[in-house]
Amino acid sequence: MATQIKFGTSGWRAVMAEEFTFANVRRAVHGIARYMLAQKSSGARFKVVVGRDPRFLGETFCSMAADILSSYDIAPLVIAEPTPTPAISYAVIQSKADGAINFTAAHNPPEFNGIKFSTPDGAPALPQVTTAIEGEIAAILADASPQTPHTTNAEVQSQSQSQFIDPRRMYLSRLREIVDLDVIQKAGVKIAFDPMWGAGRGYPDALLRDAGVMVATVHDTRDVLFGGHAPEPDDLLLEDLRCKMREMDVSIGIGIATDGDAGRFGIVDGDGTFLQPNYILALLFDYLVETRGWTNGVGKSVVTTNLINALAEKHKVEIYETPVGFKYIGELIRQNKILIGGEESAGLSIRKHVPEKDGVLAGLLCCEMVARRGKSLGKQLADLFAKVGSYYPLRENFRLTAEVKQKFTEKLRGDPSEFYGIKVAQAVRIDGLKLVLADGSWVCYRLSGTEPVVRVYSEARSREGLAKLSRAAKAWIFD
Repeated sequence: MATQIKFGTSGWRAVMAEEFTFANVRRAVHGIARYMLAQKSSGARFKVVVGRDPRFLGETFCSMAADILSSYDIAPLVIAEPTPTPAISYAVIQSKADGAINFTAAHNPPEFNGIKFSTPDGAPALPQVTTAIEGEIAAILADASPQTPHTTNAEVQSQSQSQFIDPRRMYLSRLREIVDLDVIQKAGVKIAFDPMWGAGRGYPDALLRDAGVMVATVHDTRDVLFGGHAPEPDDLLLEDLRCKMREMDVSIGIGIATDGDAGRFGIVDGDGTFLQPNYILALLFDYLVETRGWTNGVGKSVVTTNLINALAEKHKVEIYETPVGFKYIGELIRQNKILIGGEESAGLSIRKHVPEKDGVLAGLLCCEMVARRGKSLGKQLADLFAKVGSYYPLRENFRLTAEVKQKFTEKLRGDPSEFYGIKVAQAVRIDGLKLVLADGSWVCYRLSGTEPVVRVYSEARSREGLAKLSRAAKAWIFD
């Protein structure tokens, strides 16, 4: 039985040699090509950027995709080296391409690979696009005719001449326009960078060094096993970055990290404290309003901290809440409705930049923020709490038996008026079920579509309140 290829919040991802096989990759690329031809309204030849992160066999997959696209008379613009996802997005825009095929599994463990498809605006494809692609992939199995249009040998030979592009220079040039590197250099901030063996290697560190900033790196080689763990810039995986910071005596400074495709960010304060992405989003939102004077809106997923809501109210900025998935934030950026948008899972971008999460940009903006304000991130967060009150968010995952999942799924369809003695002020169903409580705390439940897991997001106004809310949130699942 053939694998059903489904594009989730960030494309199709699967374990290599199990579902992510050459045969299934071919089916996926054929499906993308067929989808694109179905959109054709003129005689112009389509162009598609083909890129990857440093994972195993990435070069081979890119070559395979280029050959398949060529057989449909779609011109492949191939990026030879591992490249950050935001740089691929920028390449789509600058080259006026009709989309991008990006072989990446981002922060997932090394045994995974994936395909992300971006549309002509450089944004992750929205559900209506990925659903159409899935339909084309399914149709290939049912179609007894050849998968590609009939071509002569001469045509195939001519079409398979891939054009190679290198978006690195133009992407770094764009970052120079956004980030005030002079402020970072003049402040004497010391910076350590961990690309986690990923596609971010040679991007923020090179930009900073060119500006005369002291920066050191760890894990700055290609390793398709990513050190034997997921290339995820989370607290528990950044100890080597902290060690490098101690070697540099980064008391006035910062540690920045990116995941496997440099879409996500991880930030460590000068004292070694990890700042969770919820707080980084809030700090940068406040900072950009203060320094750029932008007030056109802020976007966040429904499970991201309400500290951003409080800041939006203070700054008189419109807030947009979206389902989980950066493609929805990207759409707001594309429409120029927001000055910054992001998710608690460490993705963000800003106005007039790529409608795709950019971990390189996030780290550089944090460096600028520390340099200009002359304060540690911890002190800046304390100042933020003094302005609008404190917020303590948490994310937890719980595995469910089939019986518990069925019962809990029914429970989520209900409309509770109270939650463990606290009145429910609002039930939000943008994505899953979010119960906003009368005391300002909230809890949100999202069932995974791929495994028997419920993701639970909660937030309270004190640490003690969060501990109590977390216990209640878990109990509500299994009661």
